[in-house]
Amino acid sequence: MTSRGDAAGDAAAALRIVGLRKSFGTLEVLRGIDLRLVEHEVVCLIGASGSGKSTLLRCVNLLEPIDEGRIFVEGEEITAPGVDVDRIRRRIGIVFQSFNLFPHMSVLDNVTLAPRRVLKLSRADADAQAFELLRRIGLDDKAREFPDRLSGGQQQRVAIVRALAMHPDLLLLDEVTSALDPELVAEVLSLVRELALGGMTMLIATHEMGFARDIASRVCFLDAGRILEEGPPEQIFRAPREERTQRFLQRVMEAGRL
Repeated sequence: MTSRGDAAGDAAAALRIVGLRKSFGTLEVLRGIDLRLVEHEVVCLIGASGSGKSTLLRCVNLLEPIDEGRIFVEGEEITAPGVDVDRIRRRIGIVFQSFNLFPHMSVLDNVTLAPRRVLKLSRADADAQAFELLRRIGLDDKAREFPDRLSGGQQQRVAIVRALAMHPDLLLLDEVTSALDPELVAEVLSLVRELALGGMTMLIATHEMGFARDIASRVCFLDAGRILEEGPPEQIFRAPREERTQRFLQRVMEAGRL
């Protein structure tokens, strides 16, 4: 039996996180996260390495069990006892920095595997959908290639398309450009920007400050497992209120990344 959100208007939220805590042994990584996304919103998580961004995404996709708190997706509590984890994961796509493509499968098979096995699409329908998605990102001619024949940027775009093939309600992107050479970053960010313009609801952990400034509906600055400050990109990047946020962004600017 699933639990419904108890706040007014909660069913309208694409994602709602309440009091989320997560520890690894004695290290508390998330210290009471509260966050709400509405449909079609793009929220970027920024902060230093180790601030909890990746762990937060993994908790939302139920890849990490939480210690305290509740997570709702479209009003349904996905952290409720007895929830069907596999069913929930069909609704939440996640893309990692390391691509995680199956090296022994072609691009086409990587993209069609889950739709065929989980959504029970026929091979013909799954292939047709995959070719259309690959065509949109200019990689339909690579459908029969294996991942090691593709550049890092191409592999990451295929990983995003693989997530999209499941028609997720929510897409989580975890530092999807951090493993790429600088010249390959732009092609991946271009695809993410296109998804945002198309209305995809996304929660994005990123070190690309300029990208976050341009694409986000809202930016959240994480520090030591807490959302220390959040607001529109204009406010966060031009007039952050918290001293810790100011120091972080000053270092980013000194490094030429904003």
